[in-house]
Amino acid sequence: MLDELSGSIIFSKVDLCSGYHQIRMKLGDEWKTAFKTKFGLYEWLVMPFGLTNAPSTFMRLMIEVLRAFIGKFVVVYFNDILIYNKSLHKHMDHLRAVFDALRASRLFGNIEKCTFCTDRVSFLGYVGIEVDEAKVQAIRSWPTPTTISQMRSFHALAGFYRCFVPNFSTIAAPLNELTKKGVAFHWGKPQEDAFNLLKDKLTHAPLLQLPDFGKTFEFECDSSGVAIGGVLMQKNKHVAYFSEKLSDPVLNYSTYDKELYALVRSLETWQHYLWPKEFVIHSDHESLKHITSQVKLNRRHTKWVEFIESFSYVIKHKKGKDNVIVNALSRRYTMLFQLDHRIFGLESIKEQYAYDEDFKGIMLHSKEGRTWDKYVINDGFVFRANRLCIPVGSVRLLLLQEAHGGRLMGHFGAKKTEAVLSPRFFWPKMRRDVERFVSHCTTCQMAKS
Repeated sequence: MLDELSGSIIFSKVDLCSGYHQIRMKLGDEWKTAFKTKFGLYEWLVMPFGLTNAPSTFMRLMIEVLRAFIGKFVVVYFNDILIYNKSLHKHMDHLRAVFDALRASRLFGNIEKCTFCTDRVSFLGYVGIEVDEAKVQAIRSWPTPTTISQMRSFHALAGFYRCFVPNFSTIAAPLNELTKKGVAFHWGKPQEDAFNLLKDKLTHAPLLQLPDFGKTFEFECDSSGVAIGGVLMQKNKHVAYFSEKLSDPVLNYSTYDKELYALVRSLETWQHYLWPKEFVIHSDHESLKHITSQVKLNRRHTKWVEFIESFSYVIKHKKGKDNVIVNALSRRYTMLFQLDHRIFGLESIKEQYAYDEDFKGIMLHSKEGRTWDKYVINDGFVFRANRLCIPVGSVRLLLLQEAHGGRLMGHFGAKKTEAVLSPRFFWPKMRRDVERFVSHCTTCQMAKS
């Protein structure tokens, strides 16, 4: 709906006064609205709130009254009417036309809630294409949930603005775990971290630009261990974010299939933007460039390729180290689901970087999102080649314990233990620490004896 506003610079908003009550009940049907009071039964003469067909009846009226303007310079949603234009002169003419149409249908606005001829307006919870501060304040002050109902209420409110949060599904995964059938409500460290991170992300939500259908669309997509994500762009400016938690069957897909699934779901989400003209797909998965040249395809791939080929596109390979937006943000959470959930305390390492001899120089001389000698800082975390950097402290020991003897591990030797850690985490002299830890493992020593 808001995509229609692209290029507009002046806006007015008309809010109808008690919109439902401006519709007269059909003569003879008033008895159907009867309600009981201590003085007896009373009937509504106008349409009340709460009737089954009231929303659709009111929306049908608004569309009928403003049909000639919708899609040209008017967006309407129930009793909220937004008039948009690229010039003040046209805007005044269109305002007059809308007022004439409302007056002819005897519909009246609430002047206290109307806004006229402004370059910034709040509409449907958005200000431009950024989060309305009034709505964000409700999220910022939301208390820690103590029941599953409270958690679902928060998730629903935050989910309304998921388009502003890269990798929303990955971040919210610990909260989603509580909604599974048969899972008891237990609010632990993973849930608290996810809860606070979502509030922080929405508090500092980025500004998205409206799409310009005269320019080429580009998007990046990627798959982490528990979710897929993507970002739609034009001229390096973000238009929309997409993220989705992977279902249990999809979690069993191969890495290649997950990457392809991320591509397909991104196309399905943004197909209304992408079908009209050629667009560019940036991917750090080289094999996606050759999907259409494969001789034999299984049933799943055939279905996906058929859908992909309905678009006009160009795939460009993007090195993983450059794919920071989609890649680094999503993959820093993947290991948390492959190892024990106790290590979800990784948020604490943000403060430890400033005191660590290996990483404090990077924190002092780097700005958010910029690379510095093979390092990237994003959201307060330091990455080296998509590997999360771990400062000296208890987190290193916890990672060593989980990688060597955790529930998913089998007290492997030093090489295999390092192979578990090194693709996802980094710290100087990791091999030395792994060898030292394995050599002092009591369980391993007892097994050898």
